[in-house]
Amino acid sequence: MFLPLHDQNPLRVIPFQLVTFAVILLCVCVFLYQQYLPEEAEQAMIVSFGMLPAVLFDNRALAPELQLVPGELTLLSSIFLHSGWLHLLGNMAFLWVFGDNIEDSMGHWRFLLFFCACGIFASFSHAVAEASSITPLIGASGGVSGVLGAYLVLHPRVRIILLVFMKLPLLLPAYLMIGVWVGLQVYNIVYAGTDNTAWWAHIGGFVAGVVMIPFFKRSSVPLFDRGSHH
Repeated sequence: MFLPLHDQNPLRVIPFQLVTFAVILLCVCVFLYQQYLPEEAEQAMIVSFGMLPAVLFDNRALAPELQLVPGELTLLSSIFLHSGWLHLLGNMAFLWVFGDNIEDSMGHWRFLLFFCACGIFASFSHAVAEASSITPLIGASGGVSGVLGAYLVLHPRVRIILLVFMKLPLLLPAYLMIGVWVGLQVYNIVYAGTDNTAWWAHIGGFVAGVVMIPFFKRSSVPLFDRGSHH
């Protein structure tokens, strides 16, 4: 529905968002490898490294040749797989626009831990909501949702340039854009039913980001942009 293009929010501490860039590069490389595989092999990879709630909770078992990592590890490995170009592009655009300032607020290694923790919590939230599902959960959107939650707490008033319906450019404050995004997730949980999007993972990741950012950020970084002007 909308794609963020740029935020008016310069880096203050780090010279470059190394981890944000590395995560994007890893996701792109994994996706290109998926495209290189024959269809059957790609499906096997998604089942092996995606997170299947019923397998995580030991209600179902994978065929032995597909059990490449423990079920618990798929809470993390699933983050780096994507189902198509649009899925990849959407997640990476959000991560590129919002990830750099969150990485700036806490430093590289803490940001890597923060992103992975949000992604794991998001995957687990989906697993609890869809405990009997044997559909693999894949995608970085849970970790990205955590970044959005953190951004809302740190930089609510920063203006974001968006592309709405892939054609209309808009300039909105972050709190409004992220508020609309949260509203869409809740609306889809209530009304969309079971489609192919893991709405509960998005909510779980977002809540994790909101809750964890005060503990991960540098003590010198204010909440809610207090003391700064945009």
